[in-house]
Amino acid sequence: MTQLTDLKERMPRGAMDLANWATRRWGVATSSRRGLPDFLVIGTKRGGTTSLFNYLLMHPGVLGLYPQVRGRKSTDYFYRNLHLGEPWYRSHFHSETHLERAARQLGYRPVCGEASPFYMWDERVPPRVRELAPSVKAIALVRDPVERAWSHYQERVQNGVEPLSFPEALAAESRRTGGEPERMRRDPSYHSDAWDWYPYRQRGVYLPQLQTWTESFPRDQLMVVRSEDMYTDVQGVFDEVCAFLGIPSVALPTRKTFNASARGAMPEAVREELTEFYRPHNAALEAYLGRSLGWS
Repeated sequence: MTQLTDLKERMPRGAMDLANWATRRWGVATSSRRGLPDFLVIGTKRGGTTSLFNYLLMHPGVLGLYPQVRGRKSTDYFYRNLHLGEPWYRSHFHSETHLERAARQLGYRPVCGEASPFYMWDERVPPRVRELAPSVKAIALVRDPVERAWSHYQERVQNGVEPLSFPEALAAESRRTGGEPERMRRDPSYHSDAWDWYPYRQRGVYLPQLQTWTESFPRDQLMVVRSEDMYTDVQGVFDEVCAFLGIPSVALPTRKTFNASARGAMPEAVREELTEFYRPHNAALEAYLGRSLGWS
């Protein structure tokens, strides 16, 4: 922990709010001298987005959001904060002067990025990203959708917004999320918590989500990582991601999993039903990617 980080954590809330406000004001005022992201980690939710982003931040050639001591992974700009404007978004990235100085020290230009699993899920995001940052590279993690749905549900329970049992929540999914995508299409500024929190089943249908990205970007700007590969071979997947981003790989100091949720036993009947539901969707995804995913 840096001295600055430690100082911020011990600040009174009012002083911290003032520091945040002043930092953002400075970032906006200097936004014309700030770049845009080189990469986005776009999801999936409960697929290792937080872990991968934290591994990347361990690389000396990867810069997080400005100021980096805050440890944030996302601006939420492309789905929740678009109304704040491009200068506000640019204020979260480092200045060209900082990047040039880092490049001289490293011997290569560092890369900047952010991570949000909603970027993969909200169909409005890819064209918005293309309009602002057409050269950005996107990294999508896809996890066995049965396990992903269960982990998503457990997270919602832990966060106090899910009172139903897992079978009840799956049965209520259509009612809870019905009409939300249509409302999001009608209102560019609308963000739906229900569409984020409760689509346990639908969020594991990955192919349409990836296709919204390849409709806006060339396939070579999208990397799809099987989450299980990262869980079992962190360094190997990290090396591949570094190659995709055009930076040399380094040895990671840790392989810990970040943002893991409590584990419990999924009801077997629910597991069997979800396995059958996802079977054709997984087959279509495998055909699209040209490789086996090895899921149940």
